[in-house]
Amino acid sequence: MEAYKDKTLSPEMRAEDLRKRMDLTEKVGQLNQNLYGFTVYERENENLILSEEFKEEVKRFKGMGVLYGLYRADPWSNREESNGLCGALAVKAYNQIQEYVITHSRYGIPMLLSTECPHGHQALGGFLLPVNLAMGASFHPELLQRAYEICGKQLKAMGVDFGLVSMLDVLRDPRWGRSEECFSEDPYLCAEMAKAAVTGMQKEGVIVVAKHLAAQGEGTGGINASAARIGERELREIHLPPMKACCEAGVKGVMAAYNEIDGIPCHANPWLLKQVLRKEMGFEGIVMSDGTAADRLDVMTGNPAKSGALCVKSGVTVGLWNQSFASLEEAVEKGYISEAEIDAAVEKVLALKFERGLFEQPYLEEGSTEWTRYHLNNYNESLALARESVVLLKNEENLLPLPETGLKRIAVIGPNAHSVYNQLGDYSPPVSNGITVYEGVRQLAETMVGKPEVVYLQGSGLFEGTETDCKEAAVLASESDVTILVLGGSSNRFGETVFDSNGAAIKGMGEAAQKSMDCGEGVDTEILELSPAQKRLAKAVYQASDKVITIVMGGRPYAIAEEADETQALILSFYPGPSGGRAIAELLFGRENPSGRLPVSIPMRTGQIPVYYNYKASYQGPEPLFGFGEGKGYGSIVYETVFLEQKEISSDEAEKGKAAITFTVRNTGDRKAAAVPMLFVSDVEASVIPRVRQLKAFQKIWLEKGEEKTISLSLAGESLKIWNDNMQFVLEEGSFEITLCDGKEEKWKGSIYVYHTKS
Repeated sequence: MEAYKDKTLSPEMRAEDLRKRMDLTEKVGQLNQNLYGFTVYERENENLILSEEFKEEVKRFKGMGVLYGLYRADPWSNREESNGLCGALAVKAYNQIQEYVITHSRYGIPMLLSTECPHGHQALGGFLLPVNLAMGASFHPELLQRAYEICGKQLKAMGVDFGLVSMLDVLRDPRWGRSEECFSEDPYLCAEMAKAAVTGMQKEGVIVVAKHLAAQGEGTGGINASAARIGERELREIHLPPMKACCEAGVKGVMAAYNEIDGIPCHANPWLLKQVLRKEMGFEGIVMSDGTAADRLDVMTGNPAKSGALCVKSGVTVGLWNQSFASLEEAVEKGYISEAEIDAAVEKVLALKFERGLFEQPYLEEGSTEWTRYHLNNYNESLALARESVVLLKNEENLLPLPETGLKRIAVIGPNAHSVYNQLGDYSPPVSNGITVYEGVRQLAETMVGKPEVVYLQGSGLFEGTETDCKEAAVLASESDVTILVLGGSSNRFGETVFDSNGAAIKGMGEAAQKSMDCGEGVDTEILELSPAQKRLAKAVYQASDKVITIVMGGRPYAIAEEADETQALILSFYPGPSGGRAIAELLFGRENPSGRLPVSIPMRTGQIPVYYNYKASYQGPEPLFGFGEGKGYGSIVYETVFLEQKEISSDEAEKGKAAITFTVRNTGDRKAAAVPMLFVSDVEASVIPRVRQLKAFQKIWLEKGEEKTISLSLAGESLKIWNDNMQFVLEEGSFEITLCDGKEEKWKGSIYVYHTKS
């Protein structure tokens, strides 16, 4: 029996044996992921017909390495209920395609399947979550992990091997259209949330491809895929911690980023992909290129074959939608890369196929609809994340929560009040079960004594509106007991959007898209203020009523100083997902208590950028409108008996995480509430300019009315380390200031001194 067929051998041994039997064409085929999977079939009622393009690709490479996006459904893929993969059809399509690949491969090599999961599965019936920036606002990695376990179960039931999940980008410029894909401006919060996502999904047997490595959130001028003009220290301090956390969680896939760092594209950066990622962080999985990214190297190399060779030599394993990887056979023949270098990448791909048991069990159970069980009606995690992500920033005279008795008329006004796609975020499939803010408020009102009337008026579009619209909104507000004004932005692609070859929206292309999108990939901006149309609407409503709750819903921080000053209550909700309207309504009426905290600073105006909280001590950062970590709830949480366990500690003890503070939190309010203690560190004595403050520990604790808990937050072994003047990650002797905060309030401040243990 051939060694590659022997199940008793390791995946690596089987992969090596099979690779030796393959010709160069077959090897190159294993490294390609050329096709848009949503184009490889046509559906005629319940029958599926495989496309000629798919058959030609299999013939060209005598098999297939990876197929991308079979289940993808969105405006770019042009798949929806009538022509996409629903119910048992999804399993039928997977089996039919897998069978074709296997039977047309000389050695019966199955394909791997990858799919987008930016905030839940991008498929018809996919389990959808709030966007990353919203999930970051929850400050609840344990809840995030449970949500990604559900995503993992669904993907596994559909035969998905790779879930492509945004989690590595740290938001440093909110003008960037992909701000919504970041968990935070803070590397530690990003790292904790990324680690939770990896743990949750991979626990269910689906490989996470964490994206994007690295520093995409630091693009020049907030422009997508532009150069990150930073040095190694900024890269290591801010942008690499999420990747390191993913490696510690055992992530098996990484996607390289489009951008360059100091002139070197990430796809052509062996220092980043080999030295840092593999040698320093211990990563052993596959590195995937981003869509069409390898071909962008042609500006350096002059031709696709050289670009493909440069990618593989730099550490990229598998391509995505490019000619460069398809030209690797030519690259070997012309001496741009050795066949041995191709072999090393091929063995990684084959080993994964053996590890996942695809050679022994390549098909799903025919007719299975198990994956359809994972939806919002059966699992509460998406709703829970939506509830915990909403941030209450202002509440004059305790306008909130609204009373459930005594209200006769409630006005719900604004462009984001009744558009479910404006609360989903970019890369979202068609949905049929979303709840808008208007619907959520109306449904709750039906359960109240007196059943107050809930009246909806759009008032304006995102970017356009008339004086008549504003006057009608003002009249409605003046005749209502309270007005809920829902403003903000949208990553809604369901207009006449024009798409780039990688699926990004092309800004300015398509009249309808210009009216429906101001955020998302490819939709960067120069202005963070709300549109003039929304500002006119807001002004009219504020002048007409002194009981206005303003909700700003979008995919990035907006400069909302005027709105914050005029409104009586202010709520910020980054796209909260399909259950967002229900979650917000519950919070407005006190059925749930707001517990979100800002994962990113809110600027006073666009010209303040950058405005993140953890700037260097040599630079006086601008004061934001609202700072990182701010957020209120209903009632009061009291912090008491804060105790620093040791004021002096040896470097050995610090390395073991023995620097800790203990404190008591007590809920003195009249309802269940959350405490979100955050521990910040400031390095007082350092060999390089330190940051003024850095988050190093946090926890979310829910407390019943009158409940008290004792909490301990430890500074983990690396929390006090810095990248010193020799670019070494070390623990230096000296003083550190420790601050305990919750929301805007400092609850306690102290210091700790670290001395070096004598050898």
